[in-house]
Amino acid sequence: MDQKKKTYVIIGGASGIGEAVAKHFNNGNNIVHVASRTTGLDISDEKAVHRYFESIGPFDHLIVTAGSYAPAGKVTDVAVDDAKQAFDIKFWGAINVAKHAARYLTPNGTITLTTGMLSRKVVANTYVKSAINAALEAVTKVLAKELAPIRVNAVSPGLTMTTAYKNMDIPSREAMYENAERNLPAGRVATPADIAMAYVMAITNPYMTGSVIDVDGGALIN
Repeated sequence: MDQKKKTYVIIGGASGIGEAVAKHFNNGNNIVHVASRTTGLDISDEKAVHRYFESIGPFDHLIVTAGSYAPAGKVTDVAVDDAKQAFDIKFWGAINVAKHAARYLTPNGTITLTTGMLSRKVVANTYVKSAINAALEAVTKVLAKELAPIRVNAVSPGLTMTTAYKNMDIPSREAMYENAERNLPAGRVATPADIAMAYVMAITNPYMTGSVIDVDGGALIN
């Protein structure tokens, strides 16, 4: 293997933001591994995650974008089992990935997790997603301290046009995007490529660790 090449592992890289990150780094100068549920990796299964990283071996950069689903609704209405399942995928899945990837990351490697603006923006009927994202942001800082000199950061995206909304009816989805465009300070909804730029910064800036990068069109100040 060409020692000048960097190796990237992107969990959740088969679609959406993860796919955009993969496209950025898959430029012929790097080695890019993409894994997701669609490729057969269930990150809530710790043994499967362990086997996956054993098969990869040493690498340089880990990006985790998997697990965006969480049930919406009031705490009195959401089934606790559904909430736990969402935690198993996005929160505990990210922990499984970071735990087993850390053994194979190079000393100057990075881990970049994905949270979301609901970690700090109060919106009714979103307690599950809010709690997952807030937990991941707290853990990001702990991991940055524990795993140093490996750098650990998180990207917190706002509303982004991805397949996460594919099950919405088209008029409702378009209305959501139009409402965001009218009300966000940035005046637009993000594309996956917009958000991917934040991962690139987290990975390439050698002075950045323990940080949460907000890319939300101004939603947190709105």
